[in-house]
This record gives sequence, structure tokens and C-alpha cells, in this order.
Amino acid sequence: MNNLKTLSKRYEAVAWGLIFLLLGGLGLVPGDQDGLALLGIGVIFLGLNLVRNINGIPVNWFSITLGILALALGVVVILSPLLNIPPFELPFFPIMLVLIGLYLLIPAPKQIENK
Repeated sequence: MNNLKTLSKRYEAVAWGLIFLLLGGLGLVPGDQDGLALLGIGVIFLGLNLVRNINGIPVNWFSITLGILALALGVVVILSPLLNIPPFELPFFPIMLVLIGLYLLIPAPKQIENK
């Protein structure tokens, strides 16, 4: 059991590293990259849970939900010109900070109870 917790923490650290690399890399590209950032974050969160599932580690439903929402919103942002959706402003950075804070705080009570 302890080995699975260690492996899960390692996978989570890799996922967060990928998210920060993605955001940093897209920040270096001129133009609006919000749609790509959301798509990438969604893929990373869903990929993290896929790897957890493959290795017999319980998935985190909160990160799955965030991944699906990020992926869907990214698709909408990218395809909005093709779908004739009027442009809308997303305060991307503040939203990401709130979601990261929720992701870090919501599972915390469960982790404390399991110890």
C-alpha cells in the first residue's frame, strides 16, 4: 500500500511538472494560447488518472472532473471561430490559480483521515 502511495505521489509530481512546462512554454509563444493551455491541462489530468488506473492506484475524481472541464472548455475556445460562438474573455490565470488551490485543498481532508 505504501508503495502505491509513493508511486501516486510520483505520478502527481510528474503531472504538475508537465503542467508548469506547458504553461511556461505556451507563455513564450506570442498570441492567445488559452485554448491550447486548457486542452493540455485536461489531457495531463486525464492522462494522470489513466496511468493511476492502469497501475491499480485509485483515481482522483476531482482531477478527472477538472480534466474533462478543461478539455471541453479548450475545445470550445479553439473551435469558437468555426462554431460562430461570439468571443468571450476568460481570466485564465486567476481561474487556474483557483482550480489549483481547490485541487490541493479538497483531497487534503481525505488524506489526513487515511493516515
